[in-house]
Amino acid sequence: MAVRAWREVVVEAPPEAILDALADIDAVPTWSSVHKHAEVVDRHPDGKPRHVRATFKIMGITYKEELEYHWGPRWMVWDAKDTFNQRGQHVEYNLTPEGEDRTRVRFDIILDVAAPVPGFLRKRAKKILLDVATECLRKQVMEKHA
Repeated sequence: MAVRAWREVVVEAPPEAILDALADIDAVPTWSSVHKHAEVVDRHPDGKPRHVRATFKIMGITYKEELEYHWGPRWMVWDAKDTFNQRGQHVEYNLTPEGEDRTRVRFDIILDVAAPVPGFLRKRAKKILLDVATECLRKQVMEKHA
């Protein structure tokens, strides 16, 4: 069963600052409450992360995943390999400049869970993920960009 969620926020920073925060894998567990560990396995020729091993914990459940990242000038995508808990995961950040130092950030996630999840738990997990992916990212970018 696929679970989909998305959110848009405006961040007072250029797209490059947001992509830099997303590419700083070592720092992600410091601002993302769901990331317990993240390490870069290898990098693309431009130095951006390509494969990442990550440990997530959400609502008391821990997931270990291998993520494959792809980067563009105004976007970042990751896909997760199948695990016991999920048949797939696809995440996208799409950035649209709105002036010199403002960027509209759209976060999308599609998670194909291996077993049905009750609606109230699905709703709570979506809120946690969307808050981390947008509001916590915004705070991190603002701290580094200020």
